[in-house]
Amino acid sequence: MDGNRRSTGKLIDVELDETIGRATPDVEHERAVAIFDLIEENVFNPAGTEASGEFKLKLSLVDKRLVLDIRDAKGTPLVTHILSLTPFRRVIKDYFLICDSYYEAIRSATPSQIEAIDMGRRGIHNDGSQTLMERLAGKVEVDLDTARRLFTLICVLHRRG
Repeated sequence: MDGNRRSTGKLIDVELDETIGRATPDVEHERAVAIFDLIEENVFNPAGTEASGEFKLKLSLVDKRLVLDIRDAKGTPLVTHILSLTPFRRVIKDYFLICDSYYEAIRSATPSQIEAIDMGRRGIHNDGSQTLMERLAGKVEVDLDTARRLFTLICVLHRRG
C-alpha cells in the first residue's frame, strides 16, 4: 500500500437541496456551521468505493425520504442512498421543540436554565446521530462527529420542507 494513502474517505463538499426554500436565520446559521465543520473534519466511506477517496454529497428530501447523492471529487455520480425518515420522526420533532426552547432561553433565561436546555438538546441530537449511523450501516461508514453534523443538516432540510 502506498505510504501517502489516507486510510479514510472524506467529504470535500456538501450541498443541500435549495429548492425546498430557506429556514429561519437561527436554523440557517446552524446549517452553515454544520457544513463548515463537516468539511473541515469528517469520516465518510461509502461502501464499495475506494476508502481513501474524496466525496461530494448532496442531501435532499423526496417524497418524505432522505436522498444522499454521493459523487466523487470530480462530480461523477457514485451511488444514491434513499432513507426513510420514519425512524427519525420522533427525534426530529423532539429536537425542533428543544431547539425552539433553547433559542427562546438564550433571549431571556438564566445561564443555568440555558445550560440545562442545551444538555437536553445535545442528548436528543446524539440520539438522532446514532439513529443515522444505524440507518447508514452497510451503506456509508461515518464517525459520531460526522453523523452529528449530518443529522443537523437533515433537520435543516426537514424544517425547510
